[in-house]
Amino acid sequence: MPQAPVNGQQLHYEDTGGDGPVVVLSHGFLMDHEMFAPQVEFLRGDHRVITWDERGFGRTEFDGEPFTYWDSASDVLGLLDHLDVDRAVLGGMSQGGFLSLRAALTAPERVRALILLDTQAGAEDARHVEGYRQMIDTWVTVGPVDELAHAVAGMIIADPDHDERWIDKWRELPKEQLREPGEALLGREDISDRLGEITCPALVAHGTEDTAITMEDAEALADGLPGAGRVVRVGGAHAASMTDPGPVNAAIEAFLAGLPT
Repeated sequence: MPQAPVNGQQLHYEDTGGDGPVVVLSHGFLMDHEMFAPQVEFLRGDHRVITWDERGFGRTEFDGEPFTYWDSASDVLGLLDHLDVDRAVLGGMSQGGFLSLRAALTAPERVRALILLDTQAGAEDARHVEGYRQMIDTWVTVGPVDELAHAVAGMIIADPDHDERWIDKWRELPKEQLREPGEALLGREDISDRLGEITCPALVAHGTEDTAITMEDAEALADGLPGAGRVVRVGGAHAASMTDPGPVNAAIEAFLAGLPT
């Protein structure tokens, strides 16, 4: 089980290897590296694809301390160092996009391009923060009980073919471990005013049924990034890359094919 000692964590990662251009994919809140299985399978013939588990999720050994998405950005850059990768395309879904944007601001020379899936540059909508905080408090106190787990799965996944498998995974994690990732999610700052600093090519793709992050948020993200065109609309809800991989993979393939060498 590959682990990278980075910033006091033991980051679990998967690496297809090979000599192709490197693509690193960072998962969303409550997910892990396995959400990108369709993209890994699709891309691995021509690309070296790296996926990993962020703090508090999957098989990463997390120290339980408070952190921000700037720390997570440092984690993905540290993972590149561990794997002797100078430059890569960084892709992320939701919180994976939050950290990928921050990595591009921190070390633009390391980021060849960005693939931003169902994500945004803004802070959490103030109208939702209290409700989300109550959900996280309940999770940390009693765990992902049925009603809560299914409500969260409906928001993130919204696909019966996937919901139960992820609920089972959530129940395997220590419930207390969600506290600090939840604080990072709800406490993140708005970086919209810095998007103009990110000049690399960027793909912004968004699920047409995403209720966690709106299409308007995606459009604002694309508008703020000099290297992005219009939002590519794909089917599915928040985890569209997993539930509706066909149009997502097609968008990624076209984007990667158009990158300068």
